[in-house]
Amino acid sequence: MTQPPAPVGRHVLADLEDVDAAVLDDVAGLRAALADALTGAGATVRQLVAEAFEPHGVTVVALLAESHASVHTWPEHGRALVDVFTCGDAADPHRAVALLAGALGATLREVRTEPRGGEPGRVVEPISPGLTRTWALGRIHHRESTEFQDILIADTAHGVTLFCDDERQSAESTQLIYHEALFVPAALSARRRERVLVVGSSEGVVSELAVACGATLVDHVDVDDAAVRACAAHLPYGYTPETLAAAERGDGPVRVHYADGLRWVRGDGPRYDVIVVDLPDERPDDAENQLNRLYTHRFLADCRARLTDGGVVVSQAGSAAAWRDATLRAAWDRFHDVFAQVRYVGSDEHEWSFLIGGEDLADLDLAVLPYAPVSIDADFLRARTVAPATLRNR
Repeated sequence: MTQPPAPVGRHVLADLEDVDAAVLDDVAGLRAALADALTGAGATVRQLVAEAFEPHGVTVVALLAESHASVHTWPEHGRALVDVFTCGDAADPHRAVALLAGALGATLREVRTEPRGGEPGRVVEPISPGLTRTWALGRIHHRESTEFQDILIADTAHGVTLFCDDERQSAESTQLIYHEALFVPAALSARRRERVLVVGSSEGVVSELAVACGATLVDHVDVDDAAVRACAAHLPYGYTPETLAAAERGDGPVRVHYADGLRWVRGDGPRYDVIVVDLPDERPDDAENQLNRLYTHRFLADCRARLTDGGVVVSQAGSAAAWRDATLRAAWDRFHDVFAQVRYVGSDEHEWSFLIGGEDLADLDLAVLPYAPVSIDADFLRARTVAPATLRNR
């Protein structure tokens, strides 16, 4: 006899902060806000129960056709703790939380997602046409859909791992290998490294490496504030919530700005010794994707215009594997069109490649850095800066 499918659901737990006390003590308003958020997320509200407590605080519980949701408020702290549990695909609990936070004027400080029932979670990562990689997931630390991307932070065989739009971006066990290959050769290629601009790279590891390599100013620009804050809250590397808060205030050498990287580069401001562009892969098959604006000749030329004399631009450029190197070949051509000199760097992590462009690249001498890399030595710099023949012969 065939067994019926197991119940499958998502349980989202969220901490909301910075809410006006009067809003958190308004029973009728909270009932309406929760009902509207759930309905807007596709859920069917069957019953709502609410109770006010003395001297303050409210609990609202919703019985859903899909399961349940609740809000518990602490007006004296400006906080509300929320949970939304839905089964099936009809309702989106993450959207319900986002809508509720918007209705209350809240800051969404933490979101945790727990899969309930069913089989262990998986991410099927697209690699190239007709080829995928499957990641088995353990505990899900965070799942959120922002205006720009779907974010997932979960345990995998590589430790706590960040996925954006189902593409793995970094993982606990190998993140330093990736970030050192991205930044250290670029820092060595520059004549100075006091002023650094980072576009993307939401984990914050590059900002920390830049300071370790001697930077006195790091402007970190990322369009997706939710992604940066989720990484700080849940990844065991990069920013912590405390160091991120300091960078958001501008306390210290790192300053975080939630802004469009393209507009930042084209705007007024300082010139930089090193500009780092660390984004998910180019999407040539998706003309509407906002990432593609930062993979153009024009953007590279704008970056070049913001460099100091002897400055460099480094960008994540895709994979060197012969069967998926189309974006790398396109980036190689763009860099050679824009810069007098181009240097290739191949990472030992996940087939990533990076390109460094400048007018007069310095020799790769590790002795000039105050930082001792963990995964890069002189032999790495000799071996991994030789571009594949498919590039050299272009």
